[in-house]
Formats: sequence, structure tokens, C-alpha cells
Amino acid sequence: MTGPKGRALAERTSRAPVLPRRGFLPAEDPARALTIAPELAVLDEIGRDLPSLLQDRGFRRHAEELAIPDWPERETCEETLAELRLYYTRLGFLASAYVNQVSEPRAHRLPRNIALPLTRATRLLGRPPILSYDGYALTNWKRFDPRGPVALGNIDTLQNFVHLFDERWFILVHVEIEAIGGEVLESMGRTWRALERSDEEGVNRALSEIADGVWRQVAVLRRIPEKMDPALYYRTFRPYIRFFEDVVYEDVSDTPFSFRGETGAQSSLVPALVGFMKIRHQQSMLTDHLADMRKFMPPEHRRLLEQIESMPSPRRLADKGVYNEVLEAMAVFREVHHGWAHEYIHKRVEDPRGTGGTPYMQWLGQLIRETRAHKIP
Repeated sequence: MTGPKGRALAERTSRAPVLPRRGFLPAEDPARALTIAPELAVLDEIGRDLPSLLQDRGFRRHAEELAIPDWPERETCEETLAELRLYYTRLGFLASAYVNQVSEPRAHRLPRNIALPLTRATRLLGRPPILSYDGYALTNWKRFDPRGPVALGNIDTLQNFVHLFDERWFILVHVEIEAIGGEVLESMGRTWRALERSDEEGVNRALSEIADGVWRQVAVLRRIPEKMDPALYYRTFRPYIRFFEDVVYEDVSDTPFSFRGETGAQSSLVPALVGFMKIRHQQSMLTDHLADMRKFMPPEHRRLLEQIESMPSPRRLADKGVYNEVLEAMAVFREVHHGWAHEYIHKRVEDPRGTGGTPYMQWLGQLIRETRAHKIP
């Protein structure tokens, strides 16, 4: 097509969001070791030993004596980003281990040898100085066969709190769900381009791909009980991903910090779907909480969410059946999550807050209802 209309279409299409092939997982597999400076290798050793060190009641004293090297800021560039993320993951695990050591009272002080390097690294990454979902899951995996899929059976974790496969399974289920999310985001991009062409068939084909992807994510989420015992989850490793409450970071600030803990609510996947489908959730403490969770996402993920939210709604060209199928798959994903939250946490809980510090159960029910209410009648 040539002429003004053709040029306008080409210009609009060129503004379509570039949705990454791997979604919110890193474009390349995460770094497995810190190699850019010899002195950083000690953090790989600490990371490997952490589950054993945490069995000792003297762990905190040992941690306070560790000589932790600063990230060499002169090495900060695109080529070293994967190692910077690994450096943050190692330190984030160490900080959460120190504050939330199981069998010990929660600490309200993070020693300077951990607090300073963690704060400096996270400042470079544009995020708060605590282990969040990105460090716990998105960049905490490796493939056994580099030619194979990012999927259960071909992936393992790089860092853990405990010597239990249950924790690895918990993390790896999230990694496969995020990998499928890459395909979902690619289909969102195809939907955008079809909308620009007023291509009804293309819109519905892409929406059908999105529905299929979300149903596959549901199937993976349902696998949680295969290798994760509810009692072990609640007692052994869930405490380590709790929020920080009134923790002084030595030599960083005299004012105590309170940060959200690692939680799936810090994943950008569901917010991307909500923004793409233009679901309007009622203003509440829940929506305030979800907005606050974005602070704990990597900046590039926050920017991508803004792009997706600015895309036009697919509703005007969508077939009722396929559009509603996407919403039903999203609602069922939330229902499965709600069920696991009840089974793994709520039945055992003394404190009704989740690891992010929120009364999650009542909110999950609201999200399910509002997702289904958005269907085309």
C-alpha cells in the first residue's frame, strides 16, 4: 500500500511495542557465576553454602564477619548486566537469610557489610534493596540442556535457602510459567498489529493463542503439589521470603526500612494481561497494593507494562467466544492460585499477611470476580 494511508499505517505499526521473545525472563539465560572480577567469586561460594550455614544458630555472627566485595561500578554495562543481576541475587538471599533466619527472632538490623553492597547494586538496577521476585525466580535458573526448553525437567535453580527440592520446585514452576508468558506477550504484539490493520481474523487468531498460553500456565501452576509439601513450604523456606519490617541498614540510613517481601504479585505477567484486556479493578487497598508492587519490578518491566496498557483494546474486533476464553483462563489461573494460597498458607497461618505483607485471601476473590465480570455478555 502506498500513499498517505499506507504511510500512516506503516508509521502506526512501527510504534507497536516490541514485546520480548522471552517475556519477563532475561533475553539470555542467567549468569551462573561471577567471573568479571576474581574477588566476586566468594559470593558464589557463600551462595552455594547458604542452606548449610543457615542450619547453624551462629549464622548471623558468621555473616557479619564476611568480607563482601563491592560491585565494580566501572564494569557496569549491558555486557555485565547478567552478572550484576546474579550479584544482587546472591546478596538479596544473604540479606533475607540474615533478617529472617528460621528458629531465630527476626533481626531489625542489617550489618553494613551486607547492607552497603546490596544497596549500591540495587541502586544500579533501579530497585529497592531487598530480594524480590526477579532475583528469586526470574534470574535464578539454568538449563541442563541449553538447546532444550525453559521448562520443568530441563531447569534448576542457581540459589536456594534450604536443602529441599520443594523450594527448587516452587521457584521452577514460576520460571516455566514466565517462559510461557513470553509466547503470550508475542501474541499480544500480533494482536496490536492486527488491530491496526482492522484485521478481525488476525485479532481472533492472536487472542486464541493468548488463551491457549494462559491455559498452559494454569496446567503448570496446578503441578505445585507434585514436589512441594505444604508443611515444609510453610515451615522451612517461606519465612525467608517475608517482608522486612523496621530494619535499619547500617551505614545506609538511620531510619528503619520496611519493604515488601518476595511474592508472585511482583511478577509482571498478570498485570500485563490485565492491562492488555483493559480489566478495570475497583479502587481499593488491593489496587493500591498492586500499584506499590511495581516498585519491586525491574524498571524495564515497568516500562513494558506501560506500553501494553497503552495498546488499544482488542474488544472491539474480538469474537465473543475467544475474548471470553482469555478472561476465563485468567480467572481460573487466579482460582488455582487462590486454592494454593489457602492450602499452603492460610490453613497454617498465624499472621494473616502474605510474604508481601498484605491480607491476600479476600483480595484474590475480588480479582476473580472482577475478571469474569469483564466478559462480553
